[in-house]
Amino acid sequence: MESAASALTFREATDADVDALVALVESAYRGDASRAGWTTEADILEGQRTDPEGVLEVIKSPDSRLLTVERDGEIVACCQLEHRGTYAYFGMFAVRPTAQGGGLGKAVITEAERQARDIWGAQEMHMTVISVRDDLIAWYERRGYRRTGQMTPFPYGDERFGIPQRDDLQFELLVKPLD
Repeated sequence: MESAASALTFREATDADVDALVALVESAYRGDASRAGWTTEADILEGQRTDPEGVLEVIKSPDSRLLTVERDGEIVACCQLEHRGTYAYFGMFAVRPTAQGGGLGKAVITEAERQARDIWGAQEMHMTVISVRDDLIAWYERRGYRRTGQMTPFPYGDERFGIPQRDDLQFELLVKPLD
């Protein structure tokens, strides 16, 4: 596990970051590399988690920002923030597998919440999580997010989101007030 002690730099992603961000997201969720961390989806999804086009779309969108987190000049985490009126959407959250478990994720989500509140005036943060990811949902609950029971279907058949290894996948909306 990498030390969380070194200073973190938060910045908006640029076009030049696309390949590194795709590699980071893939390493956090897919394949054997993801098993070094605890956020892996390797047992429930194969295939890709994102692609260069998807990352570039977030970077270019006027209502979105891809927050990129560096330590010692290397990208170690990222998350998407999207302004949706009174709330912000939090997505594409990835922490390098070897850096997980040391407080980096907490630091990223705290900064994302601060930016959503201070820059956009968002009153809530929304996110969707695959409902069978009990450990991940519990982590978010410890950060003040609550389960809503609102489900949306997983996009079966669209390999841009991965190749499901089970037939019971759906997304649950989690919400946190940003006071």
